[in-house]
Amino acid sequence: MRACGALLADGDGRAMMASTYSLNGLTMRADPPPRVSPQAEPRPASGESTVDLLGRIQSGDADALDLLYLRYLAPLRRWARGRLPRWARDLRDTEDLVQDTLLHTLRHVESFDYRGAGALQAYLRQAVVNRVRDEVRRIGRRPDVTSIEEAIVSEGPSPLEEAVGTETLARYDAALSRLTPGEREAVVARVEMGSTYLEIAEALGKPSADAARMAVGRALIRLAEEMHREG
Repeated sequence: MRACGALLADGDGRAMMASTYSLNGLTMRADPPPRVSPQAEPRPASGESTVDLLGRIQSGDADALDLLYLRYLAPLRRWARGRLPRWARDLRDTEDLVQDTLLHTLRHVESFDYRGAGALQAYLRQAVVNRVRDEVRRIGRRPDVTSIEEAIVSEGPSPLEEAVGTETLARYDAALSRLTPGEREAVVARVEMGSTYLEIAEALGKPSADAARMAVGRALIRLAEEMHREG
């Protein structure tokens, strides 16, 4: 692993240390990624953790449900654009598919069993993949697809795979699977979902953006170690 430091301004104007991690061909930055237009994808920070919002939802608070929807819509869209192969993204508009899946899943979120940091984030990603599989079956394109993994990787590479290469992505995924759930969700939130540190803090229950930044940094180091073993 190679890491180099750089100074940049965080969202509140403070200077902070950033790192670029080169993981055997897969380069990941721990600094804030390019931001989309707030007019296009509004996601106001609520200042509440996901587990707090889930508690409010279970008490019948509709506003908390709206906040949870806004929290995950844009990150899930970015994840889907990078992870789903092009043929799957052509089934339906990716943004519509993610939005429909998120709305449907959150209607039943009051019964969700929260089992630790990032549990809902992982659950929502799987819901999107399951929805793609349902779409495949519905149109009869691949009726033999039976697993989530097949639904993701069959019939052509994803944009992420095209960017880093099939072998590197396979090693990344294998290393990712050996991290703890919290480490894995920190990496995915930052690298694949493009979340800010404040958003990661809210999603993973960290006390501050700085705490989330440190958690992401530690998780990337662990990921690099696991990928090195793969090499």
